[in-house]
Amino acid sequence: MKKPSVVFYVSVSVLILLVFVGVAMPATLESVTGSLQSYITDAFGWYYLIVVTMFVVVCLYLLVSPAGRIKLGKQEDKPEFSRPTWLAMLFSAGMGIGLVFYGAAEPISHYAISSPTGEVGTDQGMKDAMRFTFFHWGIHAWAIYGIVALCLAYFTFRKGEVGLISATLKPIIGKQANGLIGKVIDVIAVIATVIGVATTLGFGAVQINGGVSYLFGIPSNITIQFLIVLVVTVLFMISALTGLGKGIKILSNANMFLAFALFLLMFIFGPTLFTLNLFTDTIGTYLQNLVRMSFRIAPLNQENRSWINGWTIFYWAWWIAWSPFVGIFIARVSKGRTIREFVTYVLLVPSLIGFIWFSIFGGSAMFLEHEGIASISKLATEEVLFGVFANYTMGKTLSIIAIILIGTFFITSADSGTYVLGMMTTNGSPNPSNPIKIIWGVLLTAIALVLLYSGGLQALQNTMIIAALPFSIIMALMTISLIKDLNKEAKERKSKKLVGTK
Repeated sequence: MKKPSVVFYVSVSVLILLVFVGVAMPATLESVTGSLQSYITDAFGWYYLIVVTMFVVVCLYLLVSPAGRIKLGKQEDKPEFSRPTWLAMLFSAGMGIGLVFYGAAEPISHYAISSPTGEVGTDQGMKDAMRFTFFHWGIHAWAIYGIVALCLAYFTFRKGEVGLISATLKPIIGKQANGLIGKVIDVIAVIATVIGVATTLGFGAVQINGGVSYLFGIPSNITIQFLIVLVVTVLFMISALTGLGKGIKILSNANMFLAFALFLLMFIFGPTLFTLNLFTDTIGTYLQNLVRMSFRIAPLNQENRSWINGWTIFYWAWWIAWSPFVGIFIARVSKGRTIREFVTYVLLVPSLIGFIWFSIFGGSAMFLEHEGIASISKLATEEVLFGVFANYTMGKTLSIIAIILIGTFFITSADSGTYVLGMMTTNGSPNPSNPIKIIWGVLLTAIALVLLYSGGLQALQNTMIIAALPFSIIMALMTISLIKDLNKEAKERKSKKLVGTK
């Protein structure tokens, strides 16, 4: 059992300081994070768009290149989990609460409140709303996760390195990966992970509160959200202490079952033909406009630029902040897969599932608004999904399933987070000790509560955009490192073949 590393003590100290500042000066924290967030989105928006698109290009290249045949591990290594369980685990960790939180809320916002193209409430506005939702939750999001996970899985299982972000940079920084530079890189990764996971826990608490408020009239306030976070903390700590093969595996499969049940019922009772047509049309326009959307920064239109900052840049930052956590987790459960299989199941399959999900839930929300049946757009973001359910058959049942699903996603995300943070702060130990996981569980809860206390959803979003910037640079270096080592391996294999033919 490995002991806590220097990274553990430095990271914990920084995060405890953040907790104290948030408790003592919540208004100051909100003000500072808001100013930093505005500066970053204005000054580095172009950078986020370019670097994330670069990750997409690299993933697609690896999908079709000869490097796709390389196994993430030794040739004799076999996958630890079945393909359905593997997919359930990576999907639960990768999207989870966000998919339920924004499933109906994002499309209806783009359609009826603030359009990415200025077409509010029109037929074209509906198409644009769904196209940009696909863009935010599709290939770009999973490419961010995929790059980090692929780098970690390749260097850990094929090259025998420890499971740390810093270890993936050895091809370009050499021995410095084990020194001060490596420690700084790992600290940045840990802090980005904590902020990313804590933000998602905050979203989960707010939406559970929104659901019970909408259904049962329970107040929607910070006190109730605190109680929700504390109850879920106890549950995910119990799950975390049971280990990767039990708690997370069981919960991930439960998540997929509940998500499928919710999806199927909504598909049956919602406007089925409308959502099928909307899905088909949006797939076409998404693929047709993918390059244009990838670089859309609106330099001459302040209104459109503000929308891009608030949505696209926010999402890219969210995925980047989550990527060390999701990347390490996906890498850990992907041993024995080939690069081609990995990219297919991490990039393409989850994207397609997400597209179908948003077509069903977002399409149903926009249908109600478009036909004048209900004003879904007037509801609070966390209540939108429940407002949609209320207008369809079995609405209350759907809402209860959704609340349970958010809860299980909540537990899975936090459970996975404690495992990954324990791994990152014990020199890459695949089985971090329970005391380390408990410490991280408590800190995750504390950060989530502090961010909610200091400014609710906006404080959560601001902090995440700030945390993502330094880690995005590390991700770019990881990508270069991976390509460099894959090219080196390809040359070595080629020279061995040449020697063998002589």
